[in-house]
Amino acid sequence: MLIITAYGVFAVSSFARALYQILTDFSTSPVSYLLSAFAAAVYILATLALARTTPVAWAVALVAVLIEMAGVLGVGLWTYLDPELFNRATVWSHFGEGYGYIPLILPFIGLFWLLRHRPGREA
Repeated sequence: MLIITAYGVFAVSSFARALYQILTDFSTSPVSYLLSAFAAAVYILATLALARTTPVAWAVALVAVLIEMAGVLGVGLWTYLDPELFNRATVWSHFGEGYGYIPLILPFIGLFWLLRHRPGREA
């Protein structure tokens, strides 16, 4: 339940942040705000999939967590290599610095949890 709660908190917080930024200030940094919205969608998908126990939900959660991992690593690096493109922070900027680096740690925990709880595997 803790992993689902963590993903749920990130789903709500990143969605609210992205929605507010897009509605109030989109023209200032469209790349940053669209990446935040994408991150929110990934967190929402991961949360919903992790909350289910079917093999399909497990596979969806695995894909979502892997996308999240690639996103935080890719965007984190990108924000250092091309900071002018990111004049506003995203959820994944600087490897999740604005969120206490939890976005960097969370996909590794999620992946570990998913691999330990594969469908058909005995506990």
